[in-house]
Amino acid sequence: MLVKTNAIVLKATKYQEKSLIVKCFTLTDGLKTYFVPTAFSSKKSNQKMAYFQPMTILEIEANHKNKGTLEYFKEIKTAIPYTTIPTNIYKSTMVLFLSEMLCNCIQEEEKNEELFLFLTTSLEWLDGHDKFANFHLLFILQLTKFFGFYPDCENNHLNYFDLLQGEFVTTSSEHTISQENTNLFKRLLSLPLSNTESIFSKEERYLLLEIIFQYFSLHINGFKKPISVAIIKQIFD
Repeated sequence: MLVKTNAIVLKATKYQEKSLIVKCFTLTDGLKTYFVPTAFSSKKSNQKMAYFQPMTILEIEANHKNKGTLEYFKEIKTAIPYTTIPTNIYKSTMVLFLSEMLCNCIQEEEKNEELFLFLTTSLEWLDGHDKFANFHLLFILQLTKFFGFYPDCENNHLNYFDLLQGEFVTTSSEHTISQENTNLFKRLLSLPLSNTESIFSKEERYLLLEIIFQYFSLHINGFKKPISVAIIKQIFD
């Protein structure tokens, strides 16, 4: 079936000498994986590769056979061109990390227009702002809304956050974080995605990341801590 849709590139993997396997999250069909047989076979290879950088938003026409096999692009172009993400090492590193998070979280070929809109809106915001120290933390916290385990903040006056139950509780247990870390997590939960203030220290941001990784690992089967988090720590050190 020939489909025209927007798609967000999550991952591109080189296959043999001339080809790419590209994983995308599409507006119309959710997660799809495409085979690009001639990605490195012409003088325009660099131009082609620009389409497949992490979190690039594309407008595609593709043949979707929907048989669990690799699909093929027929036409491809940039849907929303970035102005700063490709040239800003901090932003490009951040989107690399976020794309790996999404690869670890989106596991089913299911259409999710609300998630797609959230991703595109968030990426456009990042591209247009100079202050974004908390963006990755707020972004992945917001992702939990779409996967069904956003923290229940009804009792956020309580002293501990239970990572397994996803709620604030009175007493500590196997899956609760400390009172100090709970207070730090509460500060993050109080911020809107558009927050630009550097209200956390470097150490606090790393600690929040580790808390969020623990949270995801308890709620998403097979979740793996992103390898690119090491790059995040080097770049933002």
